[in-house]
Amino acid sequence: MLVEVLADAATPGDLVAARTQMAFSLGWHIIIACFGVGMPGLVVFMEWRALRTGDAAFEVLARTWARAMGVLFAVGAVSGTILSFEMGLLWPGLMGSYGEVIGLPFTLEGFAFFIEAIFVGIYLYAWDRLPPRTHLLTGLPIVVAGVASAFFVVTANAWMNQPRGFDLVDGEVTDVRPWEAMFNPATPPQTVHMIVAAFMVAGFGIAAVYAVGMLRGRRDRHHRLGFLVPFTVAAVLAPVQVVVGDWAAHFLADYQPLKLAAIEGLAETTAGAPLSLGGVYIDGELRYALEIPNALSLLAHWDPDAVVLGLNEAPAHLRPPVNVVHLSFQLMVAIGFGLVALGGWLAVAWLRRRDLPRARLFLWAAALAGPAAVLAMEAGWVVTEVGRQPWIVYGHMLTRDAVNPQPGLLVGLGIVLAVYAVLTVATVYVLRLLARRGPVRAPQEESHER
Repeated sequence: MLVEVLADAATPGDLVAARTQMAFSLGWHIIIACFGVGMPGLVVFMEWRALRTGDAAFEVLARTWARAMGVLFAVGAVSGTILSFEMGLLWPGLMGSYGEVIGLPFTLEGFAFFIEAIFVGIYLYAWDRLPPRTHLLTGLPIVVAGVASAFFVVTANAWMNQPRGFDLVDGEVTDVRPWEAMFNPATPPQTVHMIVAAFMVAGFGIAAVYAVGMLRGRRDRHHRLGFLVPFTVAAVLAPVQVVVGDWAAHFLADYQPLKLAAIEGLAETTAGAPLSLGGVYIDGELRYALEIPNALSLLAHWDPDAVVLGLNEAPAHLRPPVNVVHLSFQLMVAIGFGLVALGGWLAVAWLRRRDLPRARLFLWAAALAGPAAVLAMEAGWVVTEVGRQPWIVYGHMLTRDAVNPQPGLLVGLGIVLAVYAVLTVATVYVLRLLARRGPVRAPQEESHER
């Protein structure tokens, strides 16, 4: 009786509020998390180069970035904690039914987080208190734990796309196999795609800061190195991400054909399906798109005449919102190829004269590459999450059946938005304060000045 009362109290507005709150929280946190994954590797690399070459410029950058890394780690810990509470508060239907199935990756992520937290503290505090090589080694667990943390969390999301590791008997979850659940078919492409994206966001994001400085006339070695190292890492990964994206598309063709149909706006099951560039899905068809004949069949199945399943394979109420998925995917791909081209521009200039491109347009594009990489990553998550709708556990549980049935979720949404507004202002303020103080000088530089 109580369940029926609570279910009656829930409204469609509460479902929208819960989804909005989760989407906003995840979208905010994932930006910080990308720097948590990608930034430690860049910091440790710069410190390693300083030890190998004796060049203080590398150490100055490593120390400067480490301060920002510490701030972002602290902020990410707050936003990640909010997300962990939201999983239980907003989606008790999911956690109550399947918590024991997907509990393992969340537990392992907790261990990775604590390892990262411990060594971030050691790394920042002990820089001048440990021998240089010992201090460098304390940074390696941060790199490994950051990547591992992202891997474990994404495996849980991959499970939601390809649920495995349990049996259903009369609607009850039995015979739970946590390792099988964690290493489901979606795990390899989805985790690799996310981790590569994290390094790209961190690389292009850091480089964008120095690109802005160079546009303002700061062409010293500090700014050149601060730009070149992270930009090169991200630019090298950009074409790798294109290949990983193709791998993910093949996965969708085999395991989530309805999501692929939404991505392409393919209304009907088609042999020799075209690849659509642009377009808007109106009244059951994709309009105003540029079509490349047979290209979708070729990309999805390595056969230009292969059959690609369309949206008509599912009832209308079980189809994802096509325009949101299709346009988000188009945006992600457009930015991705733009970043590949930008990296190619640098490569050509460097091979010709061992220097950056001389056109200011390159620096403007590099400055925009930081936010563009974030936008592409967010668009990719929209494709992943909205493309699975209306399922929260693909093929097993609808999102509406997992939401908290208590009324008043709109109030919670307002509170969370206010919290994130404060977090955003505080984070920007602290990072700008660090930027005004300028680079952290290495001890050898200070001793030379004395």
